[in-house]
Amino acid sequence: MSPIFSDVFTEIAVLLLLAAVIGAIGVRLRQPLIVAFIAVGILVGPSVLGWVSANDQVDLLAKLGIALLLFVVGLKLDLHIIRTMGPVALATGLGQVIFTSVVGYFIAIALGMTPVTALYVAVALTFSSTIIIVKLLSDKREVDALHGRIAIGFLIIQDIVVVLVMIGLTAVGEAGDAASLGREALEVLIKGGLFIVTIGLLMRYVLTPLLHQLARSSELLVLFAIAWAVALGAVGAYLGFSKEVGAFLAGVSLASTPYREAIGARLVSLRDFLLLFFFIDLGAGLDLGMLGAQVVPAILLSLFVLIGNPLIVMVILGFMGYRKRTGFLAGLTVAQISEFSLILGALGLSLGHIDADTMGLITLVGLITISASTYMILYSHRLYEWAAPWLGVFERKQAYREQAGDLAGEEDGVDVILFGMGRFGSGIVQELQQRGHRVLGVDFDPDLVRRHSGNGYVVRYGDAEDLEFLATLPLEQVSWILSSVRDMSINLALLHGLREYGYSGKVAVTAHSRQDAEQLKNAGADYVLMPYADAAAEAVDNLFRQVRQPASGSDTPMQAEN
Repeated sequence: MSPIFSDVFTEIAVLLLLAAVIGAIGVRLRQPLIVAFIAVGILVGPSVLGWVSANDQVDLLAKLGIALLLFVVGLKLDLHIIRTMGPVALATGLGQVIFTSVVGYFIAIALGMTPVTALYVAVALTFSSTIIIVKLLSDKREVDALHGRIAIGFLIIQDIVVVLVMIGLTAVGEAGDAASLGREALEVLIKGGLFIVTIGLLMRYVLTPLLHQLARSSELLVLFAIAWAVALGAVGAYLGFSKEVGAFLAGVSLASTPYREAIGARLVSLRDFLLLFFFIDLGAGLDLGMLGAQVVPAILLSLFVLIGNPLIVMVILGFMGYRKRTGFLAGLTVAQISEFSLILGALGLSLGHIDADTMGLITLVGLITISASTYMILYSHRLYEWAAPWLGVFERKQAYREQAGDLAGEEDGVDVILFGMGRFGSGIVQELQQRGHRVLGVDFDPDLVRRHSGNGYVVRYGDAEDLEFLATLPLEQVSWILSSVRDMSINLALLHGLREYGYSGKVAVTAHSRQDAEQLKNAGADYVLMPYADAAAEAVDNLFRQVRQPASGSDTPMQAEN
């Protein structure tokens, strides 16, 4: 078939415009751009419009995007989160990986797949999208919540596992037969060890001082980071680990430098732009005629991911002493497969381990689970309210991991409860205590709770939207409940919960705008704080009060200014 466009530049331009239009529709539907970009690939692929002819150029850009994706993952490999979350990140991450792989394998075998194909499909079902989940949690301001920290912790474990799986699959692909597999595995271990030692020596003696010199120019710093990622990706491929592993190790090698945040922030947009071509290339390679036979297996496997993955996370977290709400909210974050699943499938296709039909099946499961789980995470709190009566089995009688200790004595005499111990909230607590009030602070950020507890405040970990948590507070002895949180939905949930428990004291909440303030008053708030408006009014009052004093009462404020 003759090419539709006269040159590659025009073809790429049309692809980008189409991606922007369909991406805008996807954002309007609150869907991740991954889904929109795969849809673009299907639309311009041979099954529909047949516009893609610059396959080599798109493939090159796609490979660069994958390399940068793994580089940024390595660059942001925050081992501090794994340490601070303790065993829960390891237990949940590895437990979910093992459960999904084993059960997914037997489901795939039951669907008539060969053992190798079933293994790829099972492993692909294991990984969840760090990019999507962190974005959704950030939009909901839940990254610092306990369930957000747990989710990010076990996602880091998954990222490490996927790199190890890629190394193993590449070794199997290089071996060719069972007889040479042991020899190939030994070679991979030796070469991998030397590769890591070399990178370690460069980290210790070369990279940090080199980056100090390069950082004088931010453009040069970013250029070196890209060159380093691609170069180590090429070395990784040469040594038989795959370019993805090499790029990942390149990121890890810069993760301990003081420039990791600056490099990562500048590369995220470039990574996302280049990944666009990977997903377009992936969608363009799908044959819609062949996908018809994969619909039933895709639905069955998607249901397993959407239901089974959250269930195993809830089981593990419940066993470890976390409350059912934390387990449910963290569990929803693994109810999809990730871009790594698609990359893993593409690797298997290139090694000849799976065929195009299997790749189409994995992609179809990705489209279904990513689309569905996005709405599940966005409306997680409503889903929890609906499901809470049936979730008691996932919680111990005493959820000791989330108990703040024996606070009964400390909470005696409390007359104010404040939700939100951030900058605004802690200022309110300090002012109230100076005026003789005894305040119980509540926040869902474990670090804030720990810090304020160390400063002598009475603080609990908790969430204003959690009805069960409200029941544990000394509501009967306090005269005021305050919320310094400016999220409308949280304040409405708090007002609803207090009304449910028959709280008879006064409630003050915080709003962004006068429209929100009016809605909160209608919902039962006795007083609404508007920090910026209130501060501005107080500043003007103080200013004019000071201006009047030297004027002996004869001049107006404006005359005094003049």
